[in-house]
Amino acid sequence: MKTINALIIILLAGTLSAWAQKSEIDLSKSHVLWTGKKIGGTHNGKILIQSGSFELKNGEIVSGNVVIDMNSITNDDLKDAGYNRQLVDHLKSDDFFGVNNYPTATFKLTSAGKFNSDKAVVTGLLTIKGKTEKVSFVVNRRGNVYLSQLKVDRSKFGVRYGSKSFFNDLGDKAIDDTFTLDIKLVLK
Repeated sequence: MKTINALIIILLAGTLSAWAQKSEIDLSKSHVLWTGKKIGGTHNGKILIQSGSFELKNGEIVSGNVVIDMNSITNDDLKDAGYNRQLVDHLKSDDFFGVNNYPTATFKLTSAGKFNSDKAVVTGLLTIKGKTEKVSFVVNRRGNVYLSQLKVDRSKFGVRYGSKSFFNDLGDKAIDDTFTLDIKLVLK
């Protein structure tokens, strides 16, 4: 009888480990840093993660989603409080991310390659300002920490302000269409 019980426990443990395991993102330890470029300089700041989780099977990512709180966008490089507030308000306006109508941005994982030397390519659907585009990028794994850098072409999401893709003769007022997101996700 003890042998049968032990066999059942071993079989159940093996079966459970074959299923995907859902892991929530630890919001207090995770972050998104943004960097935008323009002629003559850059700006950078943070955006908070509102929610998210990933499903892992045998250490590999099999599904996942992340919701970003666009109302939380901050600026870290402007020290003058007035200029800082002016830039943040402008980023939240319809000229950029229109947070009154689009308070969140989302990423839904559609596929992920196997980790090789703790690196894997993931592909998913990124939605910003109500527009969705397929994106792929490399994820670096360090235990339960997942790091990545995503370059986003804002013109594909209807973020037109100061874009040479939409306006001619901007001169030194042009803002680069590509902005960078440095992402750190810590799983619980």
